[in-house]
Amino acid sequence: MAELRPIFALPPGADFPAELVSGLIDRMAGQPPEAMAKVTLILNTQRMRRRVTECLLARGPRFLPRLMLVTEAALMSDLALPRPTSPLRRRLVLSVLLDKLLDGGATEFPRAALFDLADSLANLMAEMQGEGVAPDRIAALDVANHSAHWARTQAFLGIVAEALSSDAPDAEANLRRAVASLPETWTRHPPPGQVILAGSTGSRGTTALLMQAVAGLAQGAIVLPGHDFDLPPEVWEGMDDALTAEDHPQFRTRRLMDLLGFGPQDVQPWTATPAPDPARNRLVSLALRPAPVTHQWLAEGPRLGNLTAATRGLTLIEAPTPRAEAMAIALILREAAETGTRAALITPDRDLTRRVSAALDRWGIRPDDSAGRPLALSAPGRMLRQVAALFGQRLTADALLALLKHPLAFSGSERGQHLVLTREFELHIRRNGPAFPTADSLRDWAARSRIDRAGDWAAILADTLCGQEIAGRLQLADLVARHLRLAERLAAGFDAAGSGALWEKEAGEKALAAMSELASEAPAAGTLTASDYAGLIFGLLNRDEVRETEGLHPGIMIWGTLEARVQGADLVVLGGLNDGTWPAQPPADPWLNRAMRKEAGLLLPERQIGLSAHDWQQAVAAPRVVLTRAKRGTEAETVPSRWLNRLVNLLAGLPDQQGPEALAAMRNRGAHWLRLAEAFDAAPRVAPARRPSPRPPVHARPRQLSVTEIKTLIRDPYAIYARHVLKLRPLDPLRPEPDPRLRGTVLHEILERFLKQGGGDRQTLLAIAEEVLAARVAWPLARTIWLSRLAKAADAFLAFSAATGGAPVLLEEKGALRLPGLDFTLTGKPDRIDRLADGRLLLIDYKTGAPPTEKQQEHFDKQLLLLAAMAEGGGFRGLDPSEVARVVYVGLKAQLKTEEILLEPGQVAEIWKRFGGLMASYFRPTQGYTARRALEKASDPSDYDHLSRFGEWEMTDDPAPEALE
Repeated sequence: MAELRPIFALPPGADFPAELVSGLIDRMAGQPPEAMAKVTLILNTQRMRRRVTECLLARGPRFLPRLMLVTEAALMSDLALPRPTSPLRRRLVLSVLLDKLLDGGATEFPRAALFDLADSLANLMAEMQGEGVAPDRIAALDVANHSAHWARTQAFLGIVAEALSSDAPDAEANLRRAVASLPETWTRHPPPGQVILAGSTGSRGTTALLMQAVAGLAQGAIVLPGHDFDLPPEVWEGMDDALTAEDHPQFRTRRLMDLLGFGPQDVQPWTATPAPDPARNRLVSLALRPAPVTHQWLAEGPRLGNLTAATRGLTLIEAPTPRAEAMAIALILREAAETGTRAALITPDRDLTRRVSAALDRWGIRPDDSAGRPLALSAPGRMLRQVAALFGQRLTADALLALLKHPLAFSGSERGQHLVLTREFELHIRRNGPAFPTADSLRDWAARSRIDRAGDWAAILADTLCGQEIAGRLQLADLVARHLRLAERLAAGFDAAGSGALWEKEAGEKALAAMSELASEAPAAGTLTASDYAGLIFGLLNRDEVRETEGLHPGIMIWGTLEARVQGADLVVLGGLNDGTWPAQPPADPWLNRAMRKEAGLLLPERQIGLSAHDWQQAVAAPRVVLTRAKRGTEAETVPSRWLNRLVNLLAGLPDQQGPEALAAMRNRGAHWLRLAEAFDAAPRVAPARRPSPRPPVHARPRQLSVTEIKTLIRDPYAIYARHVLKLRPLDPLRPEPDPRLRGTVLHEILERFLKQGGGDRQTLLAIAEEVLAARVAWPLARTIWLSRLAKAADAFLAFSAATGGAPVLLEEKGALRLPGLDFTLTGKPDRIDRLADGRLLLIDYKTGAPPTEKQQEHFDKQLLLLAAMAEGGGFRGLDPSEVARVVYVGLKAQLKTEEILLEPGQVAEIWKRFGGLMASYFRPTQGYTARRALEKASDPSDYDHLSRFGEWEMTDDPAPEALE
């Protein structure tokens, strides 16, 4: 076999797994078949290992090499290692330390961030161990010139290091120890065959050490991905300072050169296969040169040749909006699916991938998304999070219904009956409440519902969901046990045992594994509050992802940026090319600033930008590439990605090489897809609806209305038509609120009870108010505010009530009066009617808001005036027809306000006559129920605006009458 040199590479754009396998097979040619089984191939990701396995199998039957991941390198060492502490245990221990830090007042951060901070701190500790940075080095940092915050974090990190010193090392520390021992292990026990590390640039310290060990073997080899063979030696030499060159795509390779003692001239091609487009690779290499770049562009740009050919495989889409970008990408992938082209969308923007997936779903195309879906968003994850939320607050109607409608609730036997009960219970609780369901309210509804299995159903819910609030702190072990019991009982439903479908399929198995691990590590966490526990569960479930493999299209993929190294696609779409997205902004580090990191020897924030640049350089070199971005985000104009910006600027600045023409051609190819996306989204032009004024048959029109509905009939007749003719009623909100309607109902009940017991003093009124509020209003804050308002108005109300000049003879009693000559009845329930000393009547109506003015009462708010007509016409049982002297609206706010109308003889009869004329007009077939006829303000909502399609027409439009049959 030919001599194997230690450092090899493949150019950007090469199908790395396929070429890696091809080169390996070529080098093993002439060897016995079993020699391949002695080869150890160390790869960087699980996806890479899968692709390499597929490529090996595609080359025919043969022995396979030993395939390992970088993280499994400890298996090659004979060093005895202690059992590592689990990542979850480490985070729980750190959360306890952070909790003590917060309680001690040494620093301030929201409790909701407790476990996020524990996670970031655990990552820092793992990074320190991976990079070989001892805690002493952090403690020795000079922070005199930094703010006090960094001094506090330095001191806290010292406490953390001391607290963890007696704990078992984590997996990262074990891995570094094992890797450091490999040269000695291989000296004693040489590997039986070649050892090849492929796909990594050594961006992490432990990986770089492993590469150093492999390169030192006589049969060792390194295969670098996406190596820029076009980079001149002087550029390689200039990338010696991390502060200025860390964000360059080849900086990690330069750092590896320094570590292993080789230069760019020592890097040999792994195979003889050229890059898909070498001319494009040279163009991209020049565009990505480290700053300053302008003189290099001027010097080397003319040597690029005709750029039209170099960019023939590039398309540039600059969409006006994220939606247009997603639709254009979806159309490109749809065409690829139709033509059998293997295509991939590569982007770090998960919002974009969700939009593209939703668009592809229109055509029944489900892409293979490498990121999958977070376990927290899967069905078992959502149920576990919803059950955990029960510990932190009173059970609300919407939270209860969300759990009842969960696909895993009652997923045992008789789920159909559970859905029937849920539907009927939802209608009940929307109409009648309570806002905070209890075990008693559930059992009471079940007893009155007379639905099969209702009693058993209510008993299960009462035991599982009601009264689960936790006031103080509990041991994590107790919280987990309680959490699992409730979740499994809810999933089992009518089954006495089991857990329904909660732990089934991949998502259920992963959720069970996560909860089981939490239960086993719970003693490390101590006590938690309910909100702490909910945050812990969310973070725990967010660590894992679930990939649903059923029904996926085999040729349409969505990859993250790391998968650009494993690409095997003919068409690649690089989406979301805006600064802040690709590359993303480095995350904030609450523990060490940039200068402290550099001094300590840790990774700089720009490292991630450099790795993203390397991923981009590989992906943009694919055979066919589409570059996409949205010019505007949800809130503001966007800035193009720095790499795309450099490429565009370089092309625009090389007119002699047809750069501007090449750029225009790229944009023209992109404009084609934008036109298709616009055409696809274009809806057929439909004439806007006209302002409706339906004319239903006279026999279908309402024969009875209440006095409060007359105002609606005058201002918005269409609402009367929708409610009484179409029989449509607004659905009550899922989550009731202490709204003005409830406040008015409660106020009327308070005053009714106060007056029915004969009145009294201020203390009596407020005592009744407290009693009614406690029974009818479930929100403590609303009870306090409403009682305070009533207390402010109490003296004025008592004075008004004593000065009416009469005594109450009717309180909250319903009445009705027919219109002569029409088959119509007016109903009403006055708040209060007093008999005055002269035998006449006084009508009083209480308002929680501002009472209507006299003009408003004359034309629109006719409630009291019509009640006066009913009183004079004998419309109330037990109250003889009597003349009404006056009507009064009483506004009970902080300041009592009244609106009084003195009625002249015959005025009420005239009001009744005009009302008869109004109703007679609606008994004519030609009278329509016009939408929003005379609303007080154009902004006033109507319950039926959606039905009348308000917005397509304006209130100044003429109504369009429509005769109905």
